[in-house]
Amino acid sequence: MGEDPNAIREEIARTRAEMGDTVEAIGYKADVKSRVKDKISGATPDGRQVKRAAGVAQENPLGLAIGGIAVGFLAGMLAPSSRVEDEKLGPMADQVKDQIKATGQEAVERGKDVAQQAAETAKEAGQQHAREMSPS
Repeated sequence: MGEDPNAIREEIARTRAEMGDTVEAIGYKADVKSRVKDKISGATPDGRQVKRAAGVAQENPLGLAIGGIAVGFLAGMLAPSSRVEDEKLGPMADQVKDQIKATGQEAVERGKDVAQQAAETAKEAGQQHAREMSPS
């Protein structure tokens, strides 16, 4: 029955701190505007990333174009067909779609390879520049 007053005070202080954290967390959860702002600011590329992406695109515009076309083809092929398409074209349309999907997949893979090579080249150039700039 007779607990130590200091222990009771410590327990009260600990409970207040936990409640304060809980209230703060609930307030943040309820503040959708701030949460969205935090998510957007974390997802927005900085100037350096934008410049690097622009440099890669300038160095290899063909790879960028191929990748973009491939993504467009895949998106178009994944869209559901209409009833008229199914009635008029039937199995032939399915065969053509399958061939286009395969071609689009190959184009996507080629675009990825080209983009990866461009990024690696940019990385190597940056490392070389850093070595040249570092005091020896």
